[in-house]
Amino acid sequence: MRLSPLSIAYGAGSTAARLGWLLVIATFGSTQMPGAGPRLGAAVVVGVLALAGLYQFARWQRFEYRLTDDTLDIESGVFSRRTREIPLRRVQNVDTSRNALQRALGIAAVTVETAGGSDVEAELRYVTEAESERLRTEVGRLKRERTREETGDGATDEGAAADQPAEEELFAMSPRELALLGVVSVDLRLLSLFSALVPIIAPSLARSAADPLFSLAVAAPLLATGLALVAVVASAVSSVTNFYGFRLTRAGDELRYERGLLNRFTGTVPLSKVQSVVLSENVLARRLGYASLTVETAGYAPGDSGAESAVPLARRERVVDLAREVEPFGEVAFERPPARARMRYVIRYAFVGLLLTSVAYGIHRFSPFSFAWYLLAGLVVLAPLGAHLKWRNLGVAVLEDHVVLRGGFWSRETTVVPYYRVQTVVETQSVFQRRRDLATVVVDTAGSRGLTGGDPRALDIEADRATALRETVADRLQESLRTRRATRRRARDLLADTAD
Repeated sequence: MRLSPLSIAYGAGSTAARLGWLLVIATFGSTQMPGAGPRLGAAVVVGVLALAGLYQFARWQRFEYRLTDDTLDIESGVFSRRTREIPLRRVQNVDTSRNALQRALGIAAVTVETAGGSDVEAELRYVTEAESERLRTEVGRLKRERTREETGDGATDEGAAADQPAEEELFAMSPRELALLGVVSVDLRLLSLFSALVPIIAPSLARSAADPLFSLAVAAPLLATGLALVAVVASAVSSVTNFYGFRLTRAGDELRYERGLLNRFTGTVPLSKVQSVVLSENVLARRLGYASLTVETAGYAPGDSGAESAVPLARRERVVDLAREVEPFGEVAFERPPARARMRYVIRYAFVGLLLTSVAYGIHRFSPFSFAWYLLAGLVVLAPLGAHLKWRNLGVAVLEDHVVLRGGFWSRETTVVPYYRVQTVVETQSVFQRRRDLATVVVDTAGSRGLTGGDPRALDIEADRATALRETVADRLQESLRTRRATRRRARDLLADTAD
């Protein structure tokens, strides 16, 4: 099968838009050339559009895909040919996205994510909306068939479809929750990006001011405040547009979601591929009693590194109930690190405060910039409070079928990991931890956070407790795997006896 013919026009237009700045330079520059005029600029524009259209036509002509019972086969490439066979059993997610123009044209982009990939395995740009829905539905159906064959369940797809419950709505975001999401979901990356402009803009702003009292010491705080407000507004608008119309449903063994105002995203999250569930609460949301839920699979999701938001924001009690819909777990009672771990954080934060104060004093003393550098010494005074808040929000809980780990103050994350999803359990001790008889246990899954990234961890617990925790998680991993293998073996034996 081929992509939608409309992908040719859309692709050509997108290419021309990306090269728009070159077209503007060519158009206006041509008016300055002797013997040239607007005709040359128009010729450049037409030439670029023609070349882009030819390339997109060749790409469309040489792009073919086919969905078989076991694989998704794709042949592509204009200058070099590439053939891919993607086993359906490895597919984690099939997502679709449509911006406003694509919705008007009736086309959508389909991305296929597989286990262990560092990027999307395949992307179909673009198919009709009906075809995107067919692909998503058919891949899910064929995956269920392969799963039943592997587990020994001999039910036919027609029988399974008849027994499968109808699509059930788990969560739909209300306008109030959407507005609250815009308030509490401040992206600190935007704040740091805008704050980087302060030392660049403030000096020129102070020099251009008519009032001599309007010095750099006044301009910089005002500018920083203004940029912070801009960052907050930009972050709120981004969150609202990204999660507008968010809806989460469950159909059989799959979660389905849709979201977005300008760009509309839809996709599936197979419950059988879930590696962990994460409850996130930043400081403001925590104070208001709200939280969000993220489901992590082993695939790679564009822009979120394998983690898909299952609930952007809701009352914490409701988020916990929805988390148990995805991964059933019992009541959690956290065990905190010992009190001496708190002293590590006091020393660390006080050292950072002293270092920043020293740097600020050096800039004040040996540069033309003059400001109240001594205010940074307040960080040293606040070190004990910061250390206590960090320590208070750490915790680990060992449940019957799950290990639960918690950490973070500004954005606290509680990660629930089933034992059978654990890949490795690593116990580490730094030089400073050894001096206080502390250790850290990292629980690694097949999710895409990576061993050196944001894997859940039990931080700064007793060294003996860390060893016991590592051994307990490893033992329960093997026990859970044996139980699952035995269950599958009994199912296959039952099927064989029924066949005889």
